[in-house]
Amino acid sequence: MSETGKTYALFAMVVVLIIGTGVVQSWNSALFILNMGLISAIMALGVNLQWGIAGLLNVGIMGFVALGGLATVLVSMDPVPDAWDAGGPRLFLGLALGAASILAVVMAYAKLPKGWARIIGVAIVAIIGFNITRGVLDPAVQAVEAVNPALTGYLGGLGLPVLIAWPVGGLFAAAAAWVIGKTALGLRSDYLAIATLGISEIIIAILKNEDWMSRGVKNVIGIPRPLPYEIDLQADPSFVERAAGLGLDPMTASTLYVKIGYGVLFAIVLGILLVLSQLALNSPWGRMMRAIRDNETAARAMGKNVTARHLQVFVLGSAICGIAGAMMTTMDSQLTPGSYQPLRFTFLIWVMVIVGGSGNNLGSILGGFLVWFLWVQVEPLGAGLMNIITMPMAEDSAIRAHLLEGAAYMRLLTMGVFLLVMLRFSPKGLIPEK
Repeated sequence: MSETGKTYALFAMVVVLIIGTGVVQSWNSALFILNMGLISAIMALGVNLQWGIAGLLNVGIMGFVALGGLATVLVSMDPVPDAWDAGGPRLFLGLALGAASILAVVMAYAKLPKGWARIIGVAIVAIIGFNITRGVLDPAVQAVEAVNPALTGYLGGLGLPVLIAWPVGGLFAAAAAWVIGKTALGLRSDYLAIATLGISEIIIAILKNEDWMSRGVKNVIGIPRPLPYEIDLQADPSFVERAAGLGLDPMTASTLYVKIGYGVLFAIVLGILLVLSQLALNSPWGRMMRAIRDNETAARAMGKNVTARHLQVFVLGSAICGIAGAMMTTMDSQLTPGSYQPLRFTFLIWVMVIVGGSGNNLGSILGGFLVWFLWVQVEPLGAGLMNIITMPMAEDSAIRAHLLEGAAYMRLLTMGVFLLVMLRFSPKGLIPEK
């Protein structure tokens, strides 16, 4: 079979799996897998841009996805007037003082002569700046978080349409990637991996603890959506009438309507990003990036600024992950900082890229759909399999109880085995780079 025929066959298999889910389980489940598969494919596309094309080992994907989610809160949620009156201006003054303190430390380090004078001077500037900043910031934060903490306790957002938050999420992630890249790019790949992982954990820690910005572990719910809420559709007589005409109850029809709408929006975004990624891959810039990936020394000898090109692609890939994070939070209508876990938002995305085919954009998209389908379906299938296996056993059997309890871990076991099999028999992925 030709490579083109193989690609068509693999994507057709994914379509069959999703349709089969709708027929066997429910169309709600099938559309959920489709929508999350689209978002996962976008994340995999961003990681493939960094690793598959440029060879950059980024294991901080989780942090960039979380920044995209934060963007939906800061852009689309309505502002909380009482919180702004209580301490909003003072809070931003404190943040400005903190930024000025950092700048003062940098300037002191640059201006003072080497030796003890520099050490003592920088320490004095840092201590003074820290105390001034905390003296202004802490009372303002406490005042904001004390405003009806059960429901608000934060400043809110700008009240803009939520679709604006998607590119803003990409900008947030790109800005963080630029800071990380200026600091860590140029390091050996393993050091870059450690740096990105550590900074992503710092981002999550900030989201969990800075209640004035993201409500922390209390979560932000009711984030505006580009589509109506299901309950609003169920209260619309015309929608109920149309649903009845199709033989559907209003609850099922409203859920399907919203999920199909999200699927269309996500597919449009994925299509645009895929076209842009393909154009970049096949351009002179893309060929240069692959040349740098394959032999940095030769690329430097040809006069290429390797660090600057790495920074470009690192920022672009992270921005794509930020867009995907904003899309996912929009679909969920809530920001839950505690749900951002490396297993889901870093390891699983890497599995998607590896399984699909590193360096191939279509392969990354295929991996996004296929691996997400397995991630969702393995646990219920594993539980059903264990029930069948343990059926002949006695009810009080310790082995039966152990197997049934272990069914919840079938997802992790299956993903690990699946990855090992792929690396053994198809190390370049299902659709390898040409």
